[in-house]
Amino acid sequence: MNLRFTRRAASDLQEIADYIRERNPQAAKRVRAAIIRSVEVLVLFPQIGRLQSTGEVRKLVTRRYRYIVYYAIDSAAEEIAILTIQHPSRDRPYPDF
Repeated sequence: MNLRFTRRAASDLQEIADYIRERNPQAAKRVRAAIIRSVEVLVLFPQIGRLQSTGEVRKLVTRRYRYIVYYAIDSAAEEIAILTIQHPSRDRPYPDF
């Protein structure tokens, strides 16, 4: 499986890093790296995320910093599309069951 970040997800990741960087540049690097490491686990275990009530969207909560990663699996294309990355305090675009 390949990972693909949508424009929105790439923008989300950049916004998260920019927000943290204003307060602590070193922390921004750590948080961004931790999110990327969590997402990379999906290549080995694509079904690990919890299925959401909207279509085939799944949710993964990153380990250390608890960001929410929404993604979809396209088995035919052998691709995992990262849809968005959100802080838990923000409104969630895909509701849980």
